[in-house]
Amino acid sequence: MPVDLSLYLVTDSTPAILKGRDLCTVVESALQGGVTVVQYRDKTNDTGVQVETARKLHQVTKKYNVPLLINDRVDVALAIGAEGVHLGQDDMSFTEAKKLLPENAIIGISTSSVEEARKATADGADYIGIGTMFATPTKTNTKSVIGTAGTQVILDAIKDSPIGTVSIGGINHSNVQRVLYQSQSPKKALDGVAIVSAIVGADDPKASAEHFVELIRNPPRFAQIANPPRANEAEALLNEVPQIIRKMVEVHPLVHNMINFVVSNFVANVALSIGASPIMSPYGDEATDLCKFDGALLINMGTLTSESVSNYLKAIKAYNDRGNPVVYDPVGAAATHIRRNAVTQLMAGGYFDLIKGNEGEIRQVWGSSAVQQRGVDSGPSTLDGNQKAMLARDLARRERNVVLLTGATDYLSDGERVIAVENGHPYLGQVTGTGCAIGTISGCFLAAHRSDRLLAVLSGILMYEIAAENAAAKEYVRGPGSFVPAFVDELYAIRTAAANGDDSWFAGRAKVHEVKL
Repeated sequence: MPVDLSLYLVTDSTPAILKGRDLCTVVESALQGGVTVVQYRDKTNDTGVQVETARKLHQVTKKYNVPLLINDRVDVALAIGAEGVHLGQDDMSFTEAKKLLPENAIIGISTSSVEEARKATADGADYIGIGTMFATPTKTNTKSVIGTAGTQVILDAIKDSPIGTVSIGGINHSNVQRVLYQSQSPKKALDGVAIVSAIVGADDPKASAEHFVELIRNPPRFAQIANPPRANEAEALLNEVPQIIRKMVEVHPLVHNMINFVVSNFVANVALSIGASPIMSPYGDEATDLCKFDGALLINMGTLTSESVSNYLKAIKAYNDRGNPVVYDPVGAAATHIRRNAVTQLMAGGYFDLIKGNEGEIRQVWGSSAVQQRGVDSGPSTLDGNQKAMLARDLARRERNVVLLTGATDYLSDGERVIAVENGHPYLGQVTGTGCAIGTISGCFLAAHRSDRLLAVLSGILMYEIAAENAAAKEYVRGPGSFVPAFVDELYAIRTAAANGDDSWFAGRAKVHEVKL
């Protein structure tokens, strides 16, 4: 039986959630708001109470022509004539349930791994619940929290099956669009989301459901489809770089830097020199106002405190809600367990248009770092050029964003195109803050040019690294100390030339090629 899984309500009868209200009244209100499936879940009451409640609920769901499924209890489903059941991995087997239930009964199965999803698909389940998406207090026996990345892997594994899919666990108004967007594999997307407390515990379940329906129907404001590679992609991109730099200078974008204390002054001067407007604020609540300037947000976790992550998350939400670009620089991501935990929290807490880092940091974000960092250093590289390019591409594809893996050669990818950039100078690696400033530079360009994130970031990198080459070539530059003021001057010189329509600084200077994987 085909089922509309788009807004799947799972009930919760605990007093703290219901707040003294009648469950049937809450469910009816949610149905009026647009809920498409109701699952009655009750792990505490005895069978008699469950049958009585399920029967009342069924009278309500039938009024709205919405199927009622019973969690775990096939006997309760049979007793009240429910449309089907939802079974966990530790509940009755699919085969046994199929024997007992009517032929057209809906049977859903909880899954949290590729193996479980494939088995449920092979058995003939009507849909699978995939999760847990995020950690949640309403379901304490979760085997694992898999996030959008784990969900995407499962969807890809069953991409050839028409089986329905719904995500569950910690989904609310602030993350539902991102869940649907980032979980999508190239050939299969989620059919819906399962909601518990965000509707059942809402002051107005109808209004909450209506809001979910609106969010589910529309992509997030930050959504963007990666451009397929052209025949001469690197050359085509380079032809556009000068006009993108002119555009950035004209827009004069604001960049909200939540950045480490050590580099704030340098980074602010870099942003000013290229024509941007920097503000340095670690206070997350300020983002509500600052995001209205339609600039970019940089999260640079070089100086972590006990309050940093909560402030980052507030700011990310404000910028995500408005669709403004967010850059993540996971400084020292693999250095300590606190930083590794921060990466996990931030990756689960919002969407990043660009993730920028060295090899060790990007590997940690990917989830397979085998090298512990010493501070912000990348550590010894264990990947060759092609492997770095592949890591950048795969992370960008998984997160549906842009990834910049920095090093002697930078690798930039949007999940489809992979561009290698070999510009720059060794002095950049001898000055504190030059790596961090790339995050701010990227934010400037992402704010100014929204339609192609890869092109925007590439333009910023080339402006930055060619300026470094120009500065290092000055006769009076003898090392890192004299390099810094010359570098800031050269950034300003390129900005001035761009504003005057002079592209001579760029002609023949870019060391860029497309990486074919």
